[in-house]
Amino acid sequence: MDSDGTQDARGTHATPVPRSRSAVPPRPTVPPMPDGSAFLTWLRTSRPEAAPGVWRFGHVPRPEEEPDEVPARQLLSGALIAFLVGWLIWSLLQNGYLGRWWWIPFDLIVPDSWRGGDVGRAGTAFVYRGYEVLVALAILAGVAKLGRWGDVWRRFVTPRVRQRPSVQAQPMPEQDPAEWPALRAAGALDAADRLAAEARSGRMRDIDHARITRAWQSVRSGRHPLATFTGAVLKDGAAACPHPSGARDLPARFSRHDLVTGQVRLGTTVDDARNPYAYRGTGLALGPELLGTSLIAVGPAGAGKTGSVVRPLAESLCLHALAGRAAVVVVGAAGAGLGEADAYDVVVRIGNPESVYDLDLYGGTTDPDEAAAVLAEALVGDLADPHPGSDSRRSTTVLAQLLGPFRAVHGRFPSVPELRQLLDGAPGPLAALRAALEGSGQESLLRELDARERQLAHPGDVGGILADRVALLDRPAFAGFFDTSGQSRPFSLKALDHPVRVRIDLPARGHADASRMLARLVLAQFTASVAVREDRSLFACLILDDATGVVTPEAVRGIQRLRSGNAGAVLTLRGLDDVPRPLRGPLLGAAGCRMALSGLTPWDGQDFAEAWGKEWTEARDVTDRQIIAETPAGKAVHAVRRVITGKAPTARAVTVRQVERERWSASELAHAVPPGHAVLSLTSVRGEHAPPLLVDLRE
Repeated sequence: MDSDGTQDARGTHATPVPRSRSAVPPRPTVPPMPDGSAFLTWLRTSRPEAAPGVWRFGHVPRPEEEPDEVPARQLLSGALIAFLVGWLIWSLLQNGYLGRWWWIPFDLIVPDSWRGGDVGRAGTAFVYRGYEVLVALAILAGVAKLGRWGDVWRRFVTPRVRQRPSVQAQPMPEQDPAEWPALRAAGALDAADRLAAEARSGRMRDIDHARITRAWQSVRSGRHPLATFTGAVLKDGAAACPHPSGARDLPARFSRHDLVTGQVRLGTTVDDARNPYAYRGTGLALGPELLGTSLIAVGPAGAGKTGSVVRPLAESLCLHALAGRAAVVVVGAAGAGLGEADAYDVVVRIGNPESVYDLDLYGGTTDPDEAAAVLAEALVGDLADPHPGSDSRRSTTVLAQLLGPFRAVHGRFPSVPELRQLLDGAPGPLAALRAALEGSGQESLLRELDARERQLAHPGDVGGILADRVALLDRPAFAGFFDTSGQSRPFSLKALDHPVRVRIDLPARGHADASRMLARLVLAQFTASVAVREDRSLFACLILDDATGVVTPEAVRGIQRLRSGNAGAVLTLRGLDDVPRPLRGPLLGAAGCRMALSGLTPWDGQDFAEAWGKEWTEARDVTDRQIIAETPAGKAVHAVRRVITGKAPTARAVTVRQVERERWSASELAHAVPPGHAVLSLTSVRGEHAPPLLVDLRE
């Protein structure tokens, strides 16, 4: 049975899943029993080890190389012809057209008394009929082997028999995951008995199993005492060790998830000759072990980036967060369909006055230099050369020269209007800052301020560019946001130490430049925060829907560092034209998973083709050579053959050679990927690779 493990005691989903065009249609399941058998069947389903990206739930491994099989039409026709030949031989034997030679073994072996009347008329008939049956079976065995009936049975009958639902055998207690053998082996028998009873009664779901398993891992690693874990399980059962929000599931699920392996199914690998045989027809799924190398998805509008990639991944990571395994930050335009607000712990609606949460402009840090580096990346990171004769480090220096003195005086960083005035060089704020610093003994900060005032007089000062970028945030629509006075509830990416679910809505309409700048800010804060986390056992992921204008040199370097911090990023682009030409190759090289959706342009396909490289393949060259007859008889035969076929007699020559060709060419990526499909290559955090696979995202 193919179940997702989310049924309650009545066998229904805990939350009804609404139907929509973008939602995956519900798969047929065997009606669950009210005693929790649906969950137990899901939990006991085999999940064999498989290649990266293979949906492991109920997976049946296939051989690495494609067997040399006869085409189906030829196989079936051969089986039918063999049967007709056997029937013809038997008919001829029965009617005596082939003589009585086939009775010679019978005459030599069977005594005369058996063929006479000594054994009775019934016995004699039985002996003769028995010999005829043996001959018929011998003919049947011969034509079965000749017609390859065994191959027909294995190819067309056996797979259909396997698809029928079967009753699973009860596993041994020490091998039954529903009996929690790991807890029993560690001596927590009472907790194991309580959890096993919860599973049998139908009160446990897949998210409960994943959450308690994660809590048990914390006990085994020494972060939490065994007594606390056992007490919580005995008290609350399947609801033990809850998420800080108290939620035990999402309001609705639109994708297929397996929380035992941590995978979410995105589609099916197409049965195509360009895909490795072991992948053909298997489900395609992603999990933290693949997202830890980051994913780049490129495709035009309407190709399915949000509905087929971003939303399933966001839903999966939210489930992981509820299980205490991950922290996720989803960034996209307001109304992009990134999931319901109830599915997240924090929803930041920038530019919406009804937003409960604000965004911390400085990432929750108290270090002026760190805040300046992150803010400079957000403001001018997309400018290849924002100021002649220098690089982005000057922007960081300028911001640090102002943030340090301001924080020393006010105990906080400046708000957006205050920062804009300081960057513009307004005499009033700078004079007030200087007056507050004089006599305080902070001579180093005074020197920073003096240096900033001297640079204001230079024509190449970068302060004006920074002020223009800050002005994009100093708009009436953002008046209540980016507050530093403590009057709002700012969200900081320093919270990635906890299993938090965050959605940030960007104001794309009318504020496109500000949205791109805020997206760069979130990415910069994310890469900076995951590098200094104390608990790296928690997987952290940033999902950025539409990364236009976000990819910078520093962003590429930050993505490269995510894997070592048990973190990853998912970026979608409408085209690689949204990335500066010098950064396209490094961006594809920094991401371990690359996806090219249908509708890609040939020049974008060329970048993917170069990233995927070439492989050795077998090329077959077939040539036809005309046969010249030397004898009169041969010439006559050739003339008759030419009249019948209309072609001159030829001899075919086949040359086989090894050539190096692109795995997927730019032309194939642009024109041979059907709608709703994508070509995806994968790399796991352990270094395992999967070649580019043609995947149907609609299944």
